[in-house]
Amino acid sequence: MRRILINRARDRRRLKRGGGWRRLRLDHIDLCLAEPPDELLVLNEALDKLAREDPACAELVKLRFFAGLTLDEAAKTLGVARRTADRYWAFARAWLYAALRKGEESAET
Repeated sequence: MRRILINRARDRRRLKRGGGWRRLRLDHIDLCLAEPPDELLVLNEALDKLAREDPACAELVKLRFFAGLTLDEAAKTLGVARRTADRYWAFARAWLYAALRKGEESAET
């Protein structure tokens, strides 16, 4: 058991497994802005594109990020199983990350 725990700890430090990355919890972010920043507008555009590709995933993101629901609450609201909501959430995060990175790269050039 000790060897398993040690190997897992070593794996977590490798770049392939997230290396020096730290988790950032989005649950406690307050959105009280007088004017929406450009990043929020870019996120909205990316979310609209996601809605055209996969409406269920986009709806889950809206429920989690804008309505502040937990994953369990959002799954119940959508009428899907928790595991399905997990898959939707993982797909939506990866899709949005790629879309936002692509937007950053095109803005730099």
